[in-house]
Amino acid sequence: MPIPDDVTGEEIDADVRQVLQSLPKGLAEDVSRNLVMVARLIDEDPEGAYAYSKIALRLASRVAAVREAAGFAAYANQKYSEALAEFRAARRMTGNVDLWPVMADCERGLGRPEKALDMAGAPEVHKLDKAGQVEMRLVAAGARRDLGQLDAAIVTLQSPELASNSVQPWTARLRYAYADALLAAGREDEAREWFAKAVESDKDGSTDASDRLAELDGVEFVDALVEDEDEDEVAPEAEAEDGSVTASDAEADTEVETEDDDEDDIVEAERIKPVVEADDDDEASRG
Repeated sequence: MPIPDDVTGEEIDADVRQVLQSLPKGLAEDVSRNLVMVARLIDEDPEGAYAYSKIALRLASRVAAVREAAGFAAYANQKYSEALAEFRAARRMTGNVDLWPVMADCERGLGRPEKALDMAGAPEVHKLDKAGQVEMRLVAAGARRDLGQLDAAIVTLQSPELASNSVQPWTARLRYAYADALLAAGREDEAREWFAKAVESDKDGSTDASDRLAELDGVEFVDALVEDEDEDEVAPEAEAEDGSVTASDAEADTEVETEDDDEDDIVEAERIKPVVEADDDDEASRG
């Protein structure tokens, strides 16, 4: 697949670039450029990102960063079995537990919420940093909801991180998940409160909390473009306010013109008839 000329490969994380230095120079550059394309496209064009990840994987399958990128690209395309295999491979290579929450979420995607819950209670969770632990909590709550355990999902999300007024990268998503669980449980007033808190902390628009809040408040959004198009449409029978000719007026004028044309044809016929008769008389006299 073609890669834009402005992609040099230098854009990737410094740690990944250092790992790729173990490869021959030309190969390292090709791999890094494909990894840049994966990162660039994964949100807007998951299929494109997946295609680039497969190229990087073919070039350097023994590099953990490549296996991880391939895993996230597969995950973005809901290829959970493939994603899980890549994440497991990356973890074996590095011994790192950072991928534990997303691996558990792959289990959810494969229809195995019980397995995700088992992973949520595993010793690996204690080795995660704060962001990873919050992510694991979100996955566990999702697994509870998969099993129809709404109250348990709500309790799972209740934590010091949820109660904190400090805004962290995970705050908006945590509050949003809590609000959504409350709403699913029929606790609408509490859900509205937490959707509002999610909006306050969602500075980069990572959730649709503002839309959910507006929906609860009964606010209906109207597409201005569609509204303008509707206003431009005028019924054929309606009379134009500025006095211009409408479609119905034009039809009436056509009928009048047709009647006038018919009268003119009759007059013309009467004018021609005597001439024809006169010609006949002349022929008779000549005969």
